[in-house]
Amino acid sequence: MLSTKTAEKQAKAVNQASKTPDNVSIKAQRMGFEFDVQVPRYWLENSHFLSHTMNALSVLFPQGEQFFVDSVRAFRDQISDPKLKAEVRGFIGQEAMHSLEHSAMNDHVRDQGMPVEDMEKHLTVVLDIAQKLPKRHQLAITCALEHLTAMMADMLLERDDIREGMHETMRPLWAWHAIEETEHKAVAYDVFQTVEGTYAERTFYLAFSTAALGIVGSYFTSRMMLNDAKHFSVADTTRGLWRLWGKNGTFSSLIPTWFRYFKPGYHPWDHDNSELIARFKAEIQSYIAPQYQSGNRKTLQ
Repeated sequence: MLSTKTAEKQAKAVNQASKTPDNVSIKAQRMGFEFDVQVPRYWLENSHFLSHTMNALSVLFPQGEQFFVDSVRAFRDQISDPKLKAEVRGFIGQEAMHSLEHSAMNDHVRDQGMPVEDMEKHLTVVLDIAQKLPKRHQLAITCALEHLTAMMADMLLERDDIREGMHETMRPLWAWHAIEETEHKAVAYDVFQTVEGTYAERTFYLAFSTAALGIVGSYFTSRMMLNDAKHFSVADTTRGLWRLWGKNGTFSSLIPTWFRYFKPGYHPWDHDNSELIARFKAEIQSYIAPQYQSGNRKTLQ
């Protein structure tokens, strides 16, 4: 016969919707990154193609992360697990900070003559269409895109060659973003599981969202490259494509991880990479602007 303490422990495990490890804390932190003349135009491996690819990705973040927040917040009242409730608050706060920091980067890219505002208008059209879907389908899209960002975050923190290719003025932004994407990588997924999202929904929307992200991201990259055509180089673009999609490429190396999402019973924390958070978090604290050293309360809650 089970002791009262053991029974309570097992009941808590059954009722706990959050699967985030206890050593992972999901809290928002404004960083206050600044982007000025010290940031080289081609800040990733001194490459026209690779830098514009990442600039295009940054343009997606502010509106995209607002979509993530809205899709999770739509189900907040259906969450009973106190731990997951707290993690949803942390998720909303972190995504708000990502939007603010990447908006600052996007302003810098716009000041270099890139058509950021036009791209943001096009993204608004895409997201307006997505927001006409049922709420749980929007949440499934968020789970899928969070899987993609978590894959890229894990890769960035794991691979020294990726980080070292970034100019020192840009590296802290992307490392910080990767840390927080790792911290909250399962929050939307746990909410989706709590509201009885289905295997068919989550797997369909991974394929759908990957295709949509590929199309929009490629279009944004092309727009930037055309605006900066005088520095276009066939050799640079060829090298960049190989860097992304060749052997052990930045994106090609993620394909096996992408497929894990299709495993029945999959969970983002099946791959426990929480040690990466501890490894990089102390280092990134030194980049917090003085005015935000004591934290920041501004969120999208």
